[in-house]
Amino acid sequence: MRVGGSLGILVVLAAVAGPAGEAAYPDGRPAATLRLAASDQGVLLRHGDGPDQCDRLGAREALIFEEKGTYHLFYDGAGPRGWLACLATSRNLKDWTKQGTVLDFGKPGELDSAAACSPWVIHDGKEWHMFYLGTPNHSGGQDKVPSFPYLTMKARSGSLGGPWIKQPEVVPFRTKPGTYYADTASPGHIVKQGRQYLTFFSASMKRTLGIARTEDLNGAWTIDPQPILSPEEQIENSSLYFEPTNQTWFLFTNHIGVDGGGGEYTDAIWVYWSRDLGIWDARNKAVVLDGQNCTWSKVCIGMPSVIVVGNRLAVFYDAPAGSSTSHMGRDIGLAWLELPLSPPGP
Repeated sequence: MRVGGSLGILVVLAAVAGPAGEAAYPDGRPAATLRLAASDQGVLLRHGDGPDQCDRLGAREALIFEEKGTYHLFYDGAGPRGWLACLATSRNLKDWTKQGTVLDFGKPGELDSAAACSPWVIHDGKEWHMFYLGTPNHSGGQDKVPSFPYLTMKARSGSLGGPWIKQPEVVPFRTKPGTYYADTASPGHIVKQGRQYLTFFSASMKRTLGIARTEDLNGAWTIDPQPILSPEEQIENSSLYFEPTNQTWFLFTNHIGVDGGGGEYTDAIWVYWSRDLGIWDARNKAVVLDGQNCTWSKVCIGMPSVIVVGNRLAVFYDAPAGSSTSHMGRDIGLAWLELPLSPPGP
């Protein structure tokens, strides 16, 4: 990802900030005081017409990758049987072909029997490795929203478009009672440093991000004992971009807001920055996309995923449109940042 040169970066110093510009969140959770605002293109991919009704009830959790000139957009399709990872492909980020599901539910009693979605992938030089969210539980009814525990599971493929072969024998990492990842240890962006792979995974009792490490993508990962940021930040999901001009990592993530009645929802995309992947300062953060600069969803903004396209950074996200905060009926949107990306400042 990148945000175009310094002239392409809009920096706004806000008072505090829930996405609508209120003075603070009602429960006192930290707010971002800076803005690094993306330019919103609007809805990119609408739900409802995927093969075999795979996204009839919604499309969300957009994850963008590229292979041999073709963009592969994985997303969570909410279908009649539940939520599964789906794929759409494009050569130009404008015209998309929905390919349908790339994973299926596990058998009754298996850990991904209720959902198999939100896949992050990485190529090791020989084949593609997929780390996806599996759970044996969902909310029931028509929506079938995946529910805790959120677990990281494994698949592999010779090509990004599949077919993907599940590897239930591989256990990357799991939730653990009494830790910051007691209820959620679900996949996130993977980067390689030297011989080691690092994944920035979503963790909760409260919401935060942790780092897990491995040298073997078909083996177990070791989880760092502390998260990269305090759970008070209320963030989940990760997508990283490294800016070579200033040697800075930018971590895009989903912030969880709260309304006056205590209801929580994904209210904005935030970005944190650091020159060291292992050290993050909660003061170094800004709002990228929320109801102020999104053209079609004024309250709720879902998970970000970024990729460099020419001299811009494409920011994919999901949202339910208007003033809705629903998990259902979401579409995929696209916003842009100009490169090179620089941290905003007062």
